[in-house]
Amino acid sequence: MTGIRLHAPAPGWAIDADVVVVGSGVAGLTAALRCTAAGLRTVVVTKARLDDGSTRWAQGGIAAALGEGDTPEQHLDDTLVAGAGLCDERAVRALVTEGPDAVRRLIATGADFDKTADGEIALTREGGHHRRRIAHAGGDATGAEISRALVEAIRDRGVRTIEHALVLDLLTDAEGRTAGVTLHVMGEGQHDGVGAVHAPAVVLATGGMGQVFSATTNPAVSTGDGVALALRAGAEVSDLEFVQFHPTVLFLGAGSEGQQPLVSEAVRGEGAHLVDADGVRFMVGQHELAELAPRDIVAKAITRRMLEQGTEQMYLDARHFGAEMWEQRFPTILAACRSHDIDPVTEPIPVAPAAHYASGGVRTDLRGRTTVPGLYACGEVACTGVHGANRLASNSLLEGLVFAERIAEEITAAAPRVPGAPVPHPAPVTLPLPVAGARTRLQRVMTAGAGVLRSEASLRTAAEALDALHSDAVAGGTDDTKAAEPGVESWETTNLLCVARVLVAAARRREETRGCHWREDRPDREDTDWRRHLVVRLTPERTLDVRTTDSFDFPPTLDAPREP
Repeated sequence: MTGIRLHAPAPGWAIDADVVVVGSGVAGLTAALRCTAAGLRTVVVTKARLDDGSTRWAQGGIAAALGEGDTPEQHLDDTLVAGAGLCDERAVRALVTEGPDAVRRLIATGADFDKTADGEIALTREGGHHRRRIAHAGGDATGAEISRALVEAIRDRGVRTIEHALVLDLLTDAEGRTAGVTLHVMGEGQHDGVGAVHAPAVVLATGGMGQVFSATTNPAVSTGDGVALALRAGAEVSDLEFVQFHPTVLFLGAGSEGQQPLVSEAVRGEGAHLVDADGVRFMVGQHELAELAPRDIVAKAITRRMLEQGTEQMYLDARHFGAEMWEQRFPTILAACRSHDIDPVTEPIPVAPAAHYASGGVRTDLRGRTTVPGLYACGEVACTGVHGANRLASNSLLEGLVFAERIAEEITAAAPRVPGAPVPHPAPVTLPLPVAGARTRLQRVMTAGAGVLRSEASLRTAAEALDALHSDAVAGGTDDTKAAEPGVESWETTNLLCVARVLVAAARRREETRGCHWREDRPDREDTDWRRHLVVRLTPERTLDVRTTDSFDFPPTLDAPREP
């Protein structure tokens, strides 16, 4: 344990549980439902409302070998190719073999997927897939439908939930095992202010960290809280340099910041073309799948074309779909475009890459266990080894589903354990709160220095700027700024600064281009030295310990043997 904590008041209230799940996306709610079904007292803690996580915003769908002629082995092959040599094949095999039945259980829970005329699940294609294996709902509202079904099931089963609650730190007992979490509940309700949930098992399902960049498809709640909590608790994180930038995000003009509307890869899956301002299809000839190449390849091609032509956007042309197809297949995207005075029925859609998904995260084994006993992680906050250096399209919802079920099985199978009493660290260190305005500065630093294009020079500049933000916080402010007060805004910014520093440190260490990590100064993939994982932990002195694994296999997370 590091003994590092957020600068926050002591808990003023506490409740007891067997399991506390932090997050309410597909991973968190699936874990909560399975633990509840096994008779465990389960509490779900979520930062906003139950349906406000990243799952709700997922458009394209969920990938699984459900179609005629498709097999888990083919799904595995596509996933391994997209992962650029860093996928854990055992984790991918678990994903693709357990995935189809996991989707069927999701349907049994109440999720309603689109059907063909003969009543079968309708399937589409997305980038990197050689088969139509993407199940979708509401045309392009898959995440919203999955979220609706799971939230309804949570409420029907009476699972205890705490909404509008930001998780702060992990509690541990005298033996260093998990004993629950502290959290801050925003606003009035059954609980208010800083409190605690005491439990021997904690499942992190907090989603991503897209808000570390100026423009992202992630919702405002995606501030890296789970990764930062895990680091403070002494857990290891891995592969945080692999941030996927979605190639086709609606371009709203230079300087647009915050959450940006996504234009799903499924639009290209149904036949839309990427073109430049002259109408030239620039992906043709660059990859066998053209517009349906893996996302890192498409994002790089778009960025290169923008640099060549001195522009900030390319275009997605789907005028040939016609109004009826747009209205029936992509109603959400159509409405988003029209709300910004763009009509995809009659004009190409301006697009540009934006931060979308963290392939790395809190390091786990195949049962979701982290390097801290009793702490589990699943979904985007976790690094299971499934995604490698670049996530295959629509594998994220499936990963959350499959590994949440595995975690619930692991927790249920473990011997019942009464949580030890939480004990304070003998010499706790609180992280200094960042100065006012630090979040915007941090986001712009990360976008400029650690975005789609990276180099040693850009990353060094980013690292120096992040160190300056940290130094300002330690000093309690500067002549023209002052340290923030404890609260949600400052705690989120502290988390963002933590994950940003880890991301930049890893990106500087990885001196090659691989997957969605693109180094201009190191343009080639180099397997001899870099087909390895980077593992990072936070030391008690608040410094980062970055090490490279001996091979592309992850070492075990705990003393128990890894699953074969």
